[in-house]
Amino acid sequence: MFRSAALAVLLCSAVSFAQAPKQQPTPLRSHEVNPDNTITFRYAAPTATKVLLSIDAFPKPLPMTRDAAGVWSVTTPVLPPEFYSYQFNVDGRMRLDSLNPNMVPNFVSSDNVVLVPGHPSAPWEVADVPHGRVDHYLYTTHIAKNLPENQEPYVVYTPPGYDAKRKGGYPVLYLLHGWSDMETGWTAVGHADLIFDRLLAEGKVVPMIVVMPQGYGDLDFVTHGWSSWSVPPDVSANVELFSKMLLTEIMPAVERDYNTAAGRQNRAIAGLSMGGLESLTIGLNHSDQFAWVAGMSAAMFHGNGNMFDQYIPGLDAKKADLRLLWVACGQTDGLSAANREFIAWTRAKGFATVAVETSGAHTWLTWRDNLVTLAPLLFKSKE
Repeated sequence: MFRSAALAVLLCSAVSFAQAPKQQPTPLRSHEVNPDNTITFRYAAPTATKVLLSIDAFPKPLPMTRDAAGVWSVTTPVLPPEFYSYQFNVDGRMRLDSLNPNMVPNFVSSDNVVLVPGHPSAPWEVADVPHGRVDHYLYTTHIAKNLPENQEPYVVYTPPGYDAKRKGGYPVLYLLHGWSDMETGWTAVGHADLIFDRLLAEGKVVPMIVVMPQGYGDLDFVTHGWSSWSVPPDVSANVELFSKMLLTEIMPAVERDYNTAAGRQNRAIAGLSMGGLESLTIGLNHSDQFAWVAGMSAAMFHGNGNMFDQYIPGLDAKKADLRLLWVACGQTDGLSAANREFIAWTRAKGFATVAVETSGAHTWLTWRDNLVTLAPLLFKSKE
């Protein structure tokens, strides 16, 4: 009897052991924002010999350390509240973080994105304020080259409470992205819509319409890669075609479909990198259309030397009569010297050019901050 009972207990224990669920491995946390505003990154690569973290917060990649399970990790220094873009470099090859769905849309290469939140939140973060509207458009262009089915996209932001019948209409900012970005660059990566929402809620900016087109006069200029910048005629052709498309197709469409304020004093143009080259070139060559002109880290004739007079011939400060000429660049940006030369050139022409230098590099960390600084200056009445 005793032996039978003992055997039953053993059998029950064996059955219970066999039916016990297997313990699932803990999912890898590939990116973890810590309470002290550092970020810990992890990447599983058991067979790799070297893994680096490339993040736009730092000019050089950060080396990662491998543990016994083959997981590589690194914790950054303390970071300011911002959106940070990153990739992993695994034995010399760039790899995305497959465990992070937040990505930057781009023609050339994508990055993952992680937010270090601010307390209080930064202007580019979601906040409990009235929000504007973002609309996406496609139209058939008869100017730009090599677009699929000749379809040019652009994005329009309208401020909270936009009134299609408001007397006098709204001023318009044409905001241009950089090379490799898409028309969604300023909203998906720069978070311009959230920035304007916040600045409007704080009473720091004039309610305005913001138009963000895809900035290629010839799409081959981006799809053929970085080497396009080493061919000066291709740079010029891209700027010229985009200029014509903006002035004769996009602007008339916006002024037809939206309640825009009339006159050059109610139009501004600004952009970053390639868009900075375009905004400064278009704005100064067409001061009859724009009274507010700004460039951020402008790709001033990259690989083409100092050819300002060829791109912007016959520039005259009195004739241009700008309300604002604003040029910003980060001190560690490779384009800082060219932008300083451009500022000196415009001042020699009689412009009271506002020069802004920050500690930033050629990244969205700089350009988001630039927009926060620039936007409150636009469309202000003369004092």
